[in-house]
Amino acid sequence: MSKTLRTPKGLRHVMSWWPPYRFAGIKVLSIADDWSSARVRLRLGRLNRNYFGTQFGGSLYSMSDPFWVLLAVNRLGRDYLVWDKAGEIEYVAPGRGDVFAEFTLTEERLDEIRAATADGSKALPWFESEITAADGTVVARVRKQIYVRRKKDRRPAQPAGA
Repeated sequence: MSKTLRTPKGLRHVMSWWPPYRFAGIKVLSIADDWSSARVRLRLGRLNRNYFGTQFGGSLYSMSDPFWVLLAVNRLGRDYLVWDKAGEIEYVAPGRGDVFAEFTLTEERLDEIRAATADGSKALPWFESEITAADGTVVARVRKQIYVRRKKDRRPAQPAGA
């Protein structure tokens, strides 16, 4: 992985220029210096407008897709494997303008994941976020499940014969 992608500022910059996000109108507004949170905006434009003139559902999901994994992998560190496992979205109201999503990964959730994976087991935690209009109206609710497991060489030793 390049050094640029290892810092919140570098990743934010790269993701804002990444063609799938740039052409969809998605901009990463912030990633906290400690990887604890991120904020994203999706502008309504001609390239992401659906048949009804509102935000395209695929763009709404796309703006939420990578952030739980990115926050978790950077907070947990190199001892862990972290992958997307599942996702779902519930459309609540039409997005008639710019919309925003915020993601906050608390130390309590990280402690839960560390405890669940301490013996080498996998954890499959779910995370929830809302996509909101500028006035706070909920446009969509997104749930993401991630896979987390300690890397094989970082797991506790198994007793002989186990």
